[in-house]
Amino acid sequence: MAGKFEIYKDKKGEFRFRLKASNGQIILASEGYKTKQSCKNGITSVMKNAGSEKSFVTKETKTGSRFNMISRNKQVIGTSQTYKSKASRNNGIASVGRNAPGAKIDDTTA
Repeated sequence: MAGKFEIYKDKKGEFRFRLKASNGQIILASEGYKTKQSCKNGITSVMKNAGSEKSFVTKETKTGSRFNMISRNKQVIGTSQTYKSKASRNNGIASVGRNAPGAKIDDTTA
């Protein structure tokens, strides 16, 4: 089973997506978008850029390590969970690279 993107609406009524790995675990979550088309554009950007190391920015936090995926214009497209180790974080980045390009889109707002 390949990964999948889920489009959903948050409590504010904004569109968001999350990328789930084949095991169902969320590996990337977006910020809110005003329109569904903008959300879909974010998904397209993740699919196109998931294989590029330049698309990921890592960050250390008080409780661990996480990453952001950024677009070519340096906008944050998605954010990971916080991982306890850098190795786990790097596995998360690799999982985005494996799962995003061929992922199906499940629009739960339709």
